[in-house]
Amino acid sequence: MLLSLALIFLCGMTLGKIFEKLKLPKLLGMLLTGILLGPYVLNLLDPTILETSTDLRQIALIIILTRAGLNLDIKDLKKVGRPAILMCFVPASFEIVGMMVLGPKLLGIDLLDAAIMGTVVAAVSPAVIVPRMLKLNESGYGRDKSIPQMIMAGASVDDVYVIVLFTAFTGLAQSGNVTLIDFLTIPTSIILGIAGGVISGLLLSFLFGKFHIRDTSKVIIILSISFLLVTLEHSMTGVVGFSGLLAVMALGASLQQKKYEVSKRLSGKFSKLWVGAEVLLFVLVGATVNIKYALNAGFLSILLIISVTIFRLVGVYISLIRTELNYKERIFSGFSYIPKATVQAAIGGLPLAMGLASGEIILTVAVLSIIITAPIGALLIDRSYDKLLTR
Repeated sequence: MLLSLALIFLCGMTLGKIFEKLKLPKLLGMLLTGILLGPYVLNLLDPTILETSTDLRQIALIIILTRAGLNLDIKDLKKVGRPAILMCFVPASFEIVGMMVLGPKLLGIDLLDAAIMGTVVAAVSPAVIVPRMLKLNESGYGRDKSIPQMIMAGASVDDVYVIVLFTAFTGLAQSGNVTLIDFLTIPTSIILGIAGGVISGLLLSFLFGKFHIRDTSKVIIILSISFLLVTLEHSMTGVVGFSGLLAVMALGASLQQKKYEVSKRLSGKFSKLWVGAEVLLFVLVGATVNIKYALNAGFLSILLIISVTIFRLVGVYISLIRTELNYKERIFSGFSYIPKATVQAAIGGLPLAMGLASGEIILTVAVLSIIITAPIGALLIDRSYDKLLTR
């Protein structure tokens, strides 16, 4: 396992740096590292690492979402208002509808399988988007209209919405029935997730104000509470849902409101943690990519992914109608909603594991969506922000 970790960090950082020198997103180098080291190519990673891959990736995601919360100004988010709410579910809904319209025609699957495929592909990647939005926020790009905050918040809730739909549709495929009550998990996950995070943040701000605690210890405490919140998500069953990752972000945001100076220092600590967590996250995502599936996908699968991405961009445009954003800022918001990675790696193989007939083609499209949209979306964000946003 120690050899695997050494390979992950050394090779991941080296290839990431090479791609950065080539003016390409370094996450592309990290994904490539994972593909090469993973079980489908060189098979150099210890099976123990691969078995715990989901948990390790979740830890990395918790680190970046906590940092996002510590930099999320609620007043700025309130200024955005309606578009911030619409960005949470409208683009994903358009993409799912696009998959249901085009999937049966292009791949010959039935409507329910197309809906499941749509929910797998529709989740945008906070791991790709949030670090970039934090960088823009810190450097001042788009901050006057709170564009980075809107995109960060929307991307986090977008995942909750899509995963709940995925659970409902796969349940329908297995049991043959789904009720409206099943969809109550969406609002309860969002509301209880935010409430749990805010309460945790307020308690921590009281604790940090009452007792002298070193910043390093504060980081350990925040991470521990965040792990508990995500664990709580897995223990909630039935119609009462709870979004642990949304709670983590809300925890950081409430700390930012109560202890601004402390939150700035802690954000710096989390940004240092992200240096290692980013490598771990994207290399392990790359290790889940089965190149054989990608090579066997064919032109129609690629065409489908590109087509449903256009549906998503239409959803972003509709969400931003009647806002102060000019056409350049709307184009940038669309670019920011393209990258997919973490959710597809986490749930792409579940339909196949459940024994669904379309499981293999769903996994293939999930793998392709990572390979196509993560680097292209990251590249578009990195190359366009200084041209499309005002500083």
